[in-house]
Amino acid sequence: MDTRVMIRVDADLTDELSSAFPQLTPRHHRAQTTLTGRVADQEELQGVLNLLSSLGITVVEVLTIPDD
Repeated sequence: MDTRVMIRVDADLTDELSSAFPQLTPRHHRAQTTLTGRVADQEELQGVLNLLSSLGITVVEVLTIPDD
């Protein structure tokens, strides 16, 4: 079950931090970053969210993006 997601965080992630999420594509916005890509399941999504939290990065929004 491959799900496309967008995660908005309240931080401007560096390239080094963004590389911790190879399955997600970063897009930088004023003092925020969106990470968009596919996660295999809820466990992988939770792992991404846990890593962001452990880095002290606030998650603002998580959206499921429907396939076209």
